[in-house]
Amino acid sequence: MSVIAEIIDTLENKIEKLFTKINSLEKKAQDLKIELTNSAETIQTQAQEIEALKKQYETLKLANGLLGSEENKRDTKLKINSLIREIDYCIAQLSD
Repeated sequence: MSVIAEIIDTLENKIEKLFTKINSLEKKAQDLKIELTNSAETIQTQAQEIEALKKQYETLKLANGLLGSEENKRDTKLKINSLIREIDYCIAQLSD
C-alpha cells in the first residue's frame, strides 16, 4: 500500500502545483486586463489631444496666411474669396 500512498501524494503535489499555477495565471490575466484598459484610455486621451492640436495648427496656418506668410498665402486668398462669395450670395438673397 505504500506505493499507492506515494502515487497519491505525488498526484496531490502535482494538483496543488497546478492550482497554484492557475491562480498565478488568473492574477496575471487580471493585471493584463487592467493594463489594457489603462492603455486604451491613454490612447483615447492622446487621440483627443492630436485632434485639438490639428485644429490649433489649422487656425495658426490661417492666421499666418492672414499675416502675409508666403507658405499659406494662396490658401488664405481662396478662403477669403470663398467668404466674399458667401457674403455676396447672402446680400443677393436679402435684396430679392
